[in-house]
Parts: sequence; C-alpha cells; structure tokens
Amino acid sequence: MEPVSTDVVQQVAAYFSILGEPMRLKILNLLRDGEKCVQDLVEATATSQANVSKHLKVMLQAGMLARRCEGTAAYYSVTDDLTYELCTLVCDRLATRIEQQAQSIRAFSLSPSSRQS
Repeated sequence: MEPVSTDVVQQVAAYFSILGEPMRLKILNLLRDGEKCVQDLVEATATSQANVSKHLKVMLQAGMLARRCEGTAAYYSVTDDLTYELCTLVCDRLATRIEQQAQSIRAFSLSPSSRQS
C-alpha cells in the first residue's frame, strides 16, 4: 500500500475540521429536514445572523451545502446525504461507549465491595 499524499491528508483533515465545530453540526442537523433560509437558522440556533452566515460560508465553500437565492432570501441545503451517514456512525459509536461506561458504573455501584464501605 502506497503512502497517502500530504495533499490528500490535508483535504481529509480540512473536511473533518468543518464537522468539528458545534454550531456547524447544529446547522447540519437543522437542514436534515430540507432547505432553510438564513433567518430560520438564526432563530433556531438563537445566535446572530453574522455567526450563522460565517458557518454557512465555510460549509458552502467546502461543498457541503448548496445555496439558492429567492428574492432577498438565501436558502441552504445539504449537498451530500453521506454527511448524515457519517454523523450517524459517529453518534452510534459514542452512544455505544456511553452505554458501556454506564454499565460499568452500575456494576461498580452494585458490587458488594462498594456497598460495605
């Protein structure tokens, strides 16, 4: 197997860094049901238009979102549903880890040695 080029690694890292921002994940989640205008996203995230627009611009430039203008309103939608599949994989993995940790904590708290103290 040949080593991956630095350019490819940087592109992949840049993609993941976009998903590493909580506000962008909120926006993606809001767009799951279909396109939304900027004002809808501002209201749903309870943040400023400047903040939402900044994140939309980053995701648009990365090719994650598409933009459609209607009059003075801009509508955004997700261009690739695989983004949601990736998020689902990550969330499922995190949920599994949390469930395993909870089981370990319950087992510890119910063990006879922990009740004797």
